[in-house]
Amino acid sequence: MKKEVKNWFDSAQYDLETAEHMLSTGRYIYTVFMCHLAIEKVLKAKVEEITGKTPPKSHSLRHFLKLANLEPDEKMLEFISKLSDVSIVTRYPEDFEGLKKAYDQEMAQKYFKGTKEAFQWIKQLLSP
Repeated sequence: MKKEVKNWFDSAQYDLETAEHMLSTGRYIYTVFMCHLAIEKVLKAKVEEITGKTPPKSHSLRHFLKLANLEPDEKMLEFISKLSDVSIVTRYPEDFEGLKKAYDQEMAQKYFKGTKEAFQWIKQLLSP
């Protein structure tokens, strides 16, 4: 694995582990935020791998799917799209108290589970 790709991947793996720690400590907003970041970075690893260029500074997971020429099944695409959308409110909360209520343990667990599945799918598409 090329050094730059490995760097993106290692950072993505670190963020996935951080999401798990945030989940176990009840920091559910950050669980979702770190889930998004993990998928963003593993997708950037794939973009770097196939283009040989540093991925653009963006947070759009759908954009990175296109740049990486990845076509997830409908269920995974729906999950990744939703994760991309919900991460916006974790970055720029307009109602923090409402956000804390909305991002409860059940929601955070669903996002973490989906993130692990998406992460594994992308990981297996990276060259060793």
